[in-house]
Amino acid sequence: MRAHRAADAQLRVADLITRWAGSMPFVYLHVVLFGVWMIFVERSPWPSLTLIVSLEAIFLSTFVMIGQNRSAVFQQAKADHDFLEQETELKTNTQITREIHALTVELTRRTDLLGDPSDRGPTGPTVATTPA
Repeated sequence: MRAHRAADAQLRVADLITRWAGSMPFVYLHVVLFGVWMIFVERSPWPSLTLIVSLEAIFLSTFVMIGQNRSAVFQQAKADHDFLEQETELKTNTQITREIHALTVELTRRTDLLGDPSDRGPTGPTVATTPA
């Protein structure tokens, strides 16, 4: 239970970082930080900045992969659920179709026993017609 909570916390942190890294404020912050670093902190060819940016890229790509893995797990669970729902609906529809067929067969049988209503003549009072 404790390990599960720790894993959930780690995944939430990874989600937060991924969400932040995928935002425009993140981009703007980096533009400002890189500009300040390049102008005021270090001269060309910026070896420290290159190291920092490379490490950041490694970590950010790892967080993106964690997010993709979580998304894949979620999508698989959803697909499994949808498949089971579809199977249940198919079985239910098949059963209903069989019941409708059985009722149709029974209705046809009973109608055939009564005979064709047009063979029995008029069902209402007979109206005599006289030639004019």
